[in-house]
Amino acid sequence: MPGIFAKKKVNKKQAQQNNANVNNVNNTGTNKKNNENTNDSIISNVKSLTEFFYIKNVPSYGNNFFFTIGVYLLEIFGILAITGIIMLVFGPYWWNLTNIGTFVQSIHLWAAEAFVSLIFIHLFVNLSTSAYKKKKLVWVIGSLVLFLVLLEFAFGVGVNGNFISQWNAKAGADLWNGLGLGYWINPLNAGAVFGWHIAIIPLLLVILLLVHYLLVKQKGLNTPYRKDIPYSIVAADHKKMYKRMIYVFVIILVFAVLFRVPYIPPLTIQTIAHNYPNVMAITLLKEFNFSSPTATYFDTIDPYAFSTRNIYVTIPYDKYVNLTNTANKENIVLAENASVQNTTINQAFDYFESNNSIANALNSTNPLVVVAADLVQMANTGVYEPVLQSESSSNLNYTFTIRFLSDTRILQKEASLYGLRTSQLGMLKVGTYSIENFGSYWLIPYNSMEIITKNISWWGDLENGLVATIAFLIFMFLPYIAYLRDIPDKLKLYKLFWNRFTIPELKKKNKR
Repeated sequence: MPGIFAKKKVNKKQAQQNNANVNNVNNTGTNKKNNENTNDSIISNVKSLTEFFYIKNVPSYGNNFFFTIGVYLLEIFGILAITGIIMLVFGPYWWNLTNIGTFVQSIHLWAAEAFVSLIFIHLFVNLSTSAYKKKKLVWVIGSLVLFLVLLEFAFGVGVNGNFISQWNAKAGADLWNGLGLGYWINPLNAGAVFGWHIAIIPLLLVILLLVHYLLVKQKGLNTPYRKDIPYSIVAADHKKMYKRMIYVFVIILVFAVLFRVPYIPPLTIQTIAHNYPNVMAITLLKEFNFSSPTATYFDTIDPYAFSTRNIYVTIPYDKYVNLTNTANKENIVLAENASVQNTTINQAFDYFESNNSIANALNSTNPLVVVAADLVQMANTGVYEPVLQSESSSNLNYTFTIRFLSDTRILQKEASLYGLRTSQLGMLKVGTYSIENFGSYWLIPYNSMEIITKNISWWGDLENGLVATIAFLIFMFLPYIAYLRDIPDKLKLYKLFWNRFTIPELKKKNKR
């Protein structure tokens, strides 16, 4: 009997275990089903959100590459945002001097090149087909996007941290100063430019691109305004667009692999002090007697309204005197009367222009020669530039440093070596000085205008800037300008994009 009861007890326990296992299986199945439902819900929501932005029906030519460029622009904008954030996280040393960093920077650069190129093609398609006649606001917004994209590109070059950044900052400053906007937009201030490049302009672009796209989505792609262009409404081929997006990304990667952005070290005052000590000494004398290019700068407005003597000589020399505990020779010069001081300055120029040594200058009886020599020595040890930089509003404001580099004319000499001067079509070169990188090719008209007008005494950055501004305003408000807006139609530019290769109805018509 005990054996029988024991057996029944075991069976009862086993039954409970089996029930527990069944419940676990059921619970697992339920949880799995719930997870699948959750995943399906997430995927469904993402899909619904994506489809909200789809343009579902288009004219029969609407699936052609030239009429789907807007999609690829959005894709590239995403690539630029992702690579830009990665570069921002790791910093200039990483993107300029490490293999993976230069690769990411190269992707960023070639994506930017692709973005600008495609936006030009996109605008040309719309110009050729006179799309602005039906959608004036869309055209105006697109023109503003183009302007901001070109600014974004220029500021991106300015914050790279290499020699080309320095040169472009100096050239860009001349342009903004010429337009009278140098007080608000100073490319020599990398901190401000950084803010423009990573925050202000991207935010404006996001807003304008969204408005631009929603307007197009709401009204649909433009249908031909000409009655002789047949068409029908068909479903948008999104799969084809996705394939092209992959092709666009692959092309950018290929360019990034084949044409890496080279690193050209920035020019430093220490380098000039070491390689061109007398040039630096003469520049310091010019800063002292207010005859340097910065001291005499005037281009519509004077954005460099600071004392070059105080910035480049007095403050650094005071720190040198405090560090070395030596007599202040500049005070001797400043105590001289105007006639004697003028003689002292002229003798100092004669000494360094005769290429006499800095070592002998330290023992000169001319106090200004000693001051200049001391500062050259200070720069040669790498102390002068940090002291100069500390006088700026921030460590990223390189106005004082780059203006001094420019005053020595060594900056211009190095730019010529790399083919970056205006006369060398230098504005077109971005990231490298070789033909491998065509760079800012869209600046050919502006660069050519600068070359053509460089010998006209009364023509300068202001005039060039005004011509460029007027041309852009005409372009932006083209839909509202009578006669001009009809030129593309009279030239029959629409045939470039509305033809038997893009419109099936025309192909059938030609076969008949």
